[in-house]
Amino acid sequence: MPAAVPKTPSPAVPALPVGSLGAGVRWATLALGVVLAASSGITTVRVAAWALALAGLAWWQSHPHAGAGRRLRISGAVELAIDLAAVLSTGTWNSPFVFCVLGGVMTLGFAGGFSVGLRAAALASIAIAVPYHLGLVHTTVDNVVLTGQWTIELGLVAALAGYARRLFGEVQERHTLTLDRMSQLTEANDLLVSLHRVAQTLPASLDLQQVLTSTVSRLRSLIECDVVAVLLRDEATGAWTVGAAEGAGLPRALADADLPAPLAAATSSSVASLVVSLGPGESLGPEILSRSGLYAPLRARGALVGLIALEQHEPGFYGRRDLRLLDGFTEPAALAIDNARWFSRLRTIGADEERVRIARDIHDSIGQSLAFVAFKLDRLAGLAKEPAMREELDGLRTEVRGVLTEVRDTLCDLRTDVTDTRGLVETLEEFLERVRERVDFDVSFTHESSGRLSLIQEREVWRVAHEAVANVEHHARPKHLRVRWECDGTRGLLTVADDGRGFPTGTSAGPGSYGIQGMKERANAIGARLEIDSEPFVGTVVECRLEPAA
Repeated sequence: MPAAVPKTPSPAVPALPVGSLGAGVRWATLALGVVLAASSGITTVRVAAWALALAGLAWWQSHPHAGAGRRLRISGAVELAIDLAAVLSTGTWNSPFVFCVLGGVMTLGFAGGFSVGLRAAALASIAIAVPYHLGLVHTTVDNVVLTGQWTIELGLVAALAGYARRLFGEVQERHTLTLDRMSQLTEANDLLVSLHRVAQTLPASLDLQQVLTSTVSRLRSLIECDVVAVLLRDEATGAWTVGAAEGAGLPRALADADLPAPLAAATSSSVASLVVSLGPGESLGPEILSRSGLYAPLRARGALVGLIALEQHEPGFYGRRDLRLLDGFTEPAALAIDNARWFSRLRTIGADEERVRIARDIHDSIGQSLAFVAFKLDRLAGLAKEPAMREELDGLRTEVRGVLTEVRDTLCDLRTDVTDTRGLVETLEEFLERVRERVDFDVSFTHESSGRLSLIQEREVWRVAHEAVANVEHHARPKHLRVRWECDGTRGLLTVADDGRGFPTGTSAGPGSYGIQGMKERANAIGARLEIDSEPFVGTVVECRLEPAA
């Protein structure tokens, strides 16, 4: 099944800009400590050693390896521990390096916020004040006051660092959001430019095959792919016909059950879907060739008219940009395809009108001319005195009368139609009676009709029946032909069955294949479902089923 497209992760918030600020504070407090030690005469070896150690710590913390988040908190904790050790070793609150503790508290405040910074300040104050309470150092009022003052100062530094962290975080979040929006706008602009170019080159032709060929060509130029296919929904048969395909050998028609899982899922979707990694049996092309794919429904005027499949040999090849490009491409492509199909249906209707006109012209010209020729031959045969001449004229007269009969039958078939006063049952009965007179197989017609469908529907059903019977008459060579019509006023079922030669239904060609295509188009035009079941040397069954709209 199509894998859900992962949401684009929000960009990671970059490390807070404490590197330069922290380094400045460390070097400043260390320099202050050295100045205090020199001015107060505290120049022991211990003080000098701690000055060098704190200088090395400041140098090490100035490098970017300190990182952000958890690593920054660990780094700050190590720094604070070393600062406290230096202070406790060189005079506690009176140590010249007591200001260095501010650097560790500030680092932890930046890394963890208010709570971490305040806890660090409290722990530092307790760590320095403990020796007094244990009696290790003589306690005076001044020392107690000094402890309180430093505790407040450390707390203020921690609070300031936590507040600065919040400000920096908000600024960086807005900066990241702005960059993300700019990236989305750039991507959308690229998408619109690509779709604009495609829209300019979409075919204006109303020839379906030209539209399909152009659609495949534009898809290849828009999105890189190894396999591309456009499948069209045949409402008459419920099957999927391969309108155009490149890169994979596909049968002419596919049933719903034959669709790979990603394509089957696209039939119930309204947007394109992305499959990062195709599993066994999920690809439209060969499994060794197709490993990732894009699949989209083609919807026009609220109906599903087809499917698009694009596949690539590399897993994870397609991304969100390709998905959006295909989504933007499907709407104009679906409309172009649907327009071409509707034009084909309108052309069929126009052909029907033209057929009636031609039938009228033939009746007025050729029919009357043949009747006149037959009349003249009758007269000449009566005037002929030689037996050989009379025999030739009789034979020619018989041929002309046969042709005249065929022309009249054809004209009757062409001009016969369903009307408001003449229903489908009466039309079929009259037509099949003429068929019985000119064929040498049994023809039967049964019906159960308690109502009529709309005039448009009945006319198209009549033409489907006419085409099906004509195919049987011209190609099937059957012994029996059975026609049945069932209708209750809202739904109808036409069945035309014969026991003739039949043909393989899985092949694209067959007896009357153009007639079959015409029947499908007529069924499509009225929302009917056409089913053709045929087997060589067994026979053919054609069913045209109309159901009320849901």
